[in-house]
Amino acid sequence: MAATVDSRKGAGSMKCPACGNVLSQMMAGDITVDVCKGQCGGVWFDNFELRKVDEPHESAGEILLDIERNEKIIVDHSKRRRCPKCDTIIMMRHFYSVKQRVEADECPGCGGYWLDVGELMAIRKEFKTEEERRKAAEEYFAEIFDTHLTGMRAQRSDRRASCRERV
Repeated sequence: MAATVDSRKGAGSMKCPACGNVLSQMMAGDITVDVCKGQCGGVWFDNFELRKVDEPHESAGEILLDIERNEKIIVDHSKRRRCPKCDTIIMMRHFYSVKQRVEADECPGCGGYWLDVGELMAIRKEFKTEEERRKAAEEYFAEIFDTHLTGMRAQRSDRRASCRERV
């Protein structure tokens, strides 16, 4: 069961990076996340918290899929956002996984993640397990780097052959 509690930094200290609303705390299993309840519906995860709810079998994350929100709030995804925890640091928006389907905002300072409404659900649909996520990453990087390394080796062989011809 979810419970809203006062903010860790003091009531009203963390602001939503998407709409400016004061974030509320919510329990999801054994973690406490900050949510933009009643406004844009986004969720702030401190470092390593998102990993505890990003797979469909992790039932603690289910409560975070239906945060109360105001449908009239429209979030500008092109806007650069400040970390709600660090305040002065601009978060990086990047793909959450190698499937490149879901973008998330990550703070380079504290390692926290901001997810807009719907992004957690999309992340949970990408992979069933951490093992599946790891395997997909290995395949993706092998495809990219193996091709690149093969090209570099071919260039090196061509250069060697060219040097031999000159001698």
